[in-house]
Amino acid sequence: MVELAMSKQTYRVCLCFTRRYKLSVAEAPSEIKELFERYSENGIMTVDQLHKFMIEVQGEDKATKEDAEAIMEKHKHLSVFHRKGLNLEAFFRYLFGDVNPPLSSHKVHHDMTAPLSHYFIFTGHNSYLTGNQLSSDCSDVPIIKALHRGVRVIELDMWPNSTKDDVDILHGGTLTTPVELIKCLSSIKEHAFVASEYPVVLTLEDHLTPDLQAKVAEMVTQTFGELLFSPGSECLAEFPSPDSLKRKIIVSTKPPKEYLESKSIKEKDGDLQKIKDSTEEEAWGKEVPYFNDDFEAFDKNNLEQGEHRDEEDQDCGDPKLPQNAAPEYKHLIGIHARKRKSEIKECLLVDPNKATRVSLSEEKLEKAVKNHGTDVIRFTHNNLLRVYPKTTRFDSSNYNPLIGWMHGAQMVAFNMQGHGRSLWLMDGMFRANGGCGYVKKPDILLKVGPQNEVFDPKKTLPVKKTLKVKIYMGEGWYLDFGRTHFDLYSPPDFYAKVGIGGVPADSVMKKTRIIEDNWIPTWDEEFEFPLTVPELALLRIEVHEYDMSEKDDFGGQTCLPVSELRTGIRSVPLHSQKGEQYKSVKLLMRFEFV
Repeated sequence: MVELAMSKQTYRVCLCFTRRYKLSVAEAPSEIKELFERYSENGIMTVDQLHKFMIEVQGEDKATKEDAEAIMEKHKHLSVFHRKGLNLEAFFRYLFGDVNPPLSSHKVHHDMTAPLSHYFIFTGHNSYLTGNQLSSDCSDVPIIKALHRGVRVIELDMWPNSTKDDVDILHGGTLTTPVELIKCLSSIKEHAFVASEYPVVLTLEDHLTPDLQAKVAEMVTQTFGELLFSPGSECLAEFPSPDSLKRKIIVSTKPPKEYLESKSIKEKDGDLQKIKDSTEEEAWGKEVPYFNDDFEAFDKNNLEQGEHRDEEDQDCGDPKLPQNAAPEYKHLIGIHARKRKSEIKECLLVDPNKATRVSLSEEKLEKAVKNHGTDVIRFTHNNLLRVYPKTTRFDSSNYNPLIGWMHGAQMVAFNMQGHGRSLWLMDGMFRANGGCGYVKKPDILLKVGPQNEVFDPKKTLPVKKTLKVKIYMGEGWYLDFGRTHFDLYSPPDFYAKVGIGGVPADSVMKKTRIIEDNWIPTWDEEFEFPLTVPELALLRIEVHEYDMSEKDDFGGQTCLPVSELRTGIRSVPLHSQKGEQYKSVKLLMRFEFV
């Protein structure tokens, strides 16, 4: 038959009797069985034996006998005939269960008393957009979603409304439909501290006249009241700590005079089609685009007129406005932003008496770190650096956040409505420290050596530790996916990818073999990852279903901060492409540092 070799599907239609659809029962891998035998007697693991296992294998030095008893109690229904302990099935379910997560803590455990500049902060970009950057709706809904996700920096672009008597939020010079500022402020107040009690920063992109600035000041003060942090109109010498700013909302923008001194920067390329074709093929792979037919309605003249710009490139127009700038508005500013200088060295000058914020596009950052990487890191010791997506990311895709983080950038701003590998890394970073949205920067990014030297990501350092990762098996796809989701005629063929995102010397991706025709794949493969800077390393995990004739199907992903991995055998839940945790899909893995 001619079609026999043309596709996997055709082959299976013809020979379906050789590849039946089947669902096997999850069985403990051989290593798990051996460990059970070692820590049990006569097929039963007692509380004392489980406690010993938790200490010796799982590395839980602080585990108590009460902890072991709690595990016993939770799984006693699986050992119904053995009230005094766990049988193999119950032990296996404990290892694969929710009580055995891969991260060390679900609570805030970093020191939260240092200045804000000592933390990576979960940061959103154009937080009000529901989709693409050119024609999607503006709404408070994505702001609410971001806050519930743990995002701590929300960006609002403020423009006069159509009658020039109120303030709208929209992406200026585009086809995005506006939302009222007051609606966004009210939603921020209501949802700011649902996911975290640590401060929310509002970065304001200001395109307003003095009378509207005064109106903003009134709206902000009336809406937030005592929640608002207002140190006055002058820059602080040092930023306060997240701990001292709990349940506070902080406004960050440039003072009006700084805006007026900024020069507008026009887009060099007005060819939308070229931009669309060249968008998004980055180190982490192709992001899922948001392009649609509405983009064609966007006049390229808007681009040529330089209307698609970020906060640091704005020109407020009338030079007479500084004298009329609303004083109430200036007093709102808790974190002063500084206009970007044309020379990067000037931009990164450190004023010991003024802690400030500077913003750079991802492109500007990449250029800066090539020749001034250590200057960037010095700047971030006491000042805030915000990095934002380049203006050609109309599809709301994102960039590699590690470039910013390894150079000390606190606010790596992302389009949270997108998805893809870059955003998976962002989620991974902020799973640390209890998911509170603030992660203490490692000491290497804060210290100055005896010769006034600072950390240099370009230098190859000796290996500090090696992470050994064993991936035993996975399960749950048959519960969370339809029977024919991966293949019409047989069970899926799963493989896993495991790797590191970090400094260049540590970044790598490895792959398991393909397990054919099995909803519950068992790989039993081990990988080693030598780490020179484990403090910045993120463990990347993906599962895909192999398809010889088409693009491989996605089967789940997660990203975990290496610094917070629990050693031992752990249950690792996987997430969708959009970052939502599956109900049932998870992997059984073992982590060890040597």
